[in-house]
Amino acid sequence: MTTFVLNVLISAFVIGFASWLAGRSPGFAGLIVAMPIASMLVLPLAELQHGDAAKTFAMARSIFAAIPISLTFFLPFVLAERFGLGFWQAYALGCCLLPVAYAVQRAVTA
Repeated sequence: MTTFVLNVLISAFVIGFASWLAGRSPGFAGLIVAMPIASMLVLPLAELQHGDAAKTFAMARSIFAAIPISLTFFLPFVLAERFGLGFWQAYALGCCLLPVAYAVQRAVTA
């Protein structure tokens, strides 16, 4: 339970800091968020919690494979001005694209 609380506190701090920084320097905040911060936090925390390097490596490989899928979430934001999308429209469309991209990846790699 202590490890879980530590995980939550560290993650909340990083997310809160990036959100705060977005108001002061959106470009720098975007750069920080674009880094694999979640992966950099989760991998060592999972290793410390479970002590199973093979499972941690497997998780790292699955994260690597999911990167192209996760990028589809950002497509509506990149194209928002061209198609006249508002924030919530782009966000909803990005959320809808994620399962589609996952299904395509599963079909292609199966």
